[in-house]
Amino acid sequence: MANEMDFEKPVLELRTKIADLKEYNAKSEVDLSKEIEKLEQRLEKLEAEIYGNMTAWDKFQVARHPERPTTLDYIPYLFEDFMELHGDRYFGDDAAIVGGIAKYKGIPVTVIGHQRGKDTKDNLHRNFGMPHPEGFRKALRLMKQANKFRRPIICLIDTKGAYPGRAAEERGQSEAIARNLYEMSDMKVPIISIVIGEGGSGGALALGAGNQIFMLENAVFSVITPEGAAAILWKDASLAKKAAESMRIAADDLYELEIIDGIIPEVRGGAHHDLKKQAELIDQTLSKSLHALMAFTEDQLVEQRYNKFKKIGVYEES
Repeated sequence: MANEMDFEKPVLELRTKIADLKEYNAKSEVDLSKEIEKLEQRLEKLEAEIYGNMTAWDKFQVARHPERPTTLDYIPYLFEDFMELHGDRYFGDDAAIVGGIAKYKGIPVTVIGHQRGKDTKDNLHRNFGMPHPEGFRKALRLMKQANKFRRPIICLIDTKGAYPGRAAEERGQSEAIARNLYEMSDMKVPIISIVIGEGGSGGALALGAGNQIFMLENAVFSVITPEGAAAILWKDASLAKKAAESMRIAADDLYELEIIDGIIPEVRGGAHHDLKKQAELIDQTLSKSLHALMAFTEDQLVEQRYNKFKKIGVYEES
């Protein structure tokens, strides 16, 4: 990962130096407080320079950071009384998608999100956050339940994409994604989707047909990974950095294109640096969005969602 995060190396090196000086200062009789203060000021300027000028490729690497918070990391900070529900009632339970019922500031809600693993064993269990059809069908089952009991739906998106293996295709991967989009379009309750990491292709869209879509500042949202795009366009996956810049996958690009409704700021350096603070930043946007949407009637929610997606894209009438 170190080679992939080269842009961050000067910051990490300076942080390590400051930490070493603080440890030495605490154990020795020499007062290094002034030197430490100067280095901390230098660090603040360096962080502002580096993190304030990140490229799309830099953000893509931060979005894939192995320590980046996942759906299950955020849930305890955002919701109360979360009870996870399992299974699609057809085939089985897919650990790449988690979901259940909870309360958000006293309001009953349904929470659904992609879930990556924290280590090799967990990643194998969760299929690296790439759902099979039963994962999407589980999500849809929970959405239909939410629609029946008039609970708002909150989706946290974080996947490289739907699993492309043979077993997934045999069980109807494309149909499951398409079914989610079809059913979500007519839900009578507010749907809020937040891209917390990587929003890849149909795997992300299956949880992304919301009334409002938000992205964390360093999250990405794309039809294909930069590696995949480079392999198709130039027959060379090593040109992924070039592809990332041309694909406009970063939050600021997608906000400019009016594909998303807002950008949630991240703590300096990325969400993995301070989970609690990052949850607070998400909470501010989520609270405002949910209360605004709850003022809509059922018909208005459906119409607003329809119009939102209808206006995406540029076309010319002949």
